Amino acid sequence: MTEFDLVIVGVGGQGAILASDIVGKTAVNAGLPVMASETHGMAQRGGSVENHVRLDCRYGSLIPQGRADAVLGLEPVEALRAIHYLSPDGVVVVNTNPILPITVLSGNAQYPGIDDILTQLEGRCTQLVAVDADSLAIKAGHPLTANVVMIGALSRFLPFDREYLEDSIRSLVPPKTVDVNITAFRLGREAASTTD
Repeated sequence: MTEFDLVIVGVGGQGAILASDIVGKTAVNAGLPVMASETHGMAQRGGSVENHVRLDCRYGSLIPQGRADAVLGLEPVEALRAIHYLSPDGVVVVNTNPILPITVLSGNAQYPGIDDILTQLEGRCTQLVAVDADSLAIKAGHPLTANVVMIGALSRFLPFDREYLEDSIRSLVPPKTVDVNITAFRLGREAASTTD
């Protein structure tokens, strides 16, 4: 069996739960034991979402600090907030498009520069894959597929064949959106290969 610990983070509305469902269903279909835990908080109001997905783990669904093999950040600051979960040998796959909180939009706080965030992330992982998921989602045919773009980028590090992930996507998204989601997945996977 292949142990793999993944933390998926973002904000409400970005599709973090669907992303973790895709990984979890793929694990089940591939015959791997899987445990998952979801933290929603104020997700419906744009708050933080944190999901833990553990493949072939016997110790519980929450990933200890310093243990995750990968952090998938659907939002840059959320990836930075979750970096303490990452192992010294871990990878970070992050969307470079921020979602500004109300405190920033109202002028009461500043959002860090994306380059600064990426520099901090890069200093804490063995490999950083930064993806403009929003642009790729639009290219795929729908802006709401950015989460699937990110699963595509992450897929290069997951212990599954690509076909298993695509099968899970087909079974989890609405039938009329299958083609656009598969395109989004493939564009994300291709984008990750260009960062090697």
